[in-house]
Amino acid sequence: MTHTSRRRLGLAAIAVLSVAAVGAALFTQYAWDLQPCPWCVLQRAIFCALALVALLGALLPALLQPLFLLLSLVGAGLGLAAATWQHFVAAEQASCAMTLADRLIGDLGLDARWPEVFMATAACADKPQLFGLPYEYWSGALFALLLLAALWLLLRGKPRERNRFRR
Repeated sequence: MTHTSRRRLGLAAIAVLSVAAVGAALFTQYAWDLQPCPWCVLQRAIFCALALVALLGALLPALLQPLFLLLSLVGAGLGLAAATWQHFVAAEQASCAMTLADRLIGDLGLDARWPEVFMATAACADKPQLFGLPYEYWSGALFALLLLAALWLLLRGKPRERNRFRR
């Protein structure tokens, strides 16, 4: 597998996993009644942006792949920061109304355009759990995995040229 196709496949995998995360969040919301708080919704938005960036990187010329890997790295880092903030700060507050997450979602108009996906319907202090772990652990773990994948693909660089005379 060539270096370019490895990066292209890696970016496509980041996009697919990001979309799958949003799909899983929607499934648990509507099938299992695990309602999202503003920080959960912000993480959904970050996963959507990450999927778009990674998909564009996979489809555009190889010359642009490092840029899109860097953008994916930043996006995954922001998602990890949001999950960490949700766990250590927002979940300990009585209300998460009008926090940064709430304002960002409102300012972007995501909750007005697509309320089925981006409307916060729970408080951060509700602390929903999925299979015994707080929900933000799951998203944080996936953001960390995507961050590491983007970093690995970015730092891999071009493979060294083989010496033709070496056996």
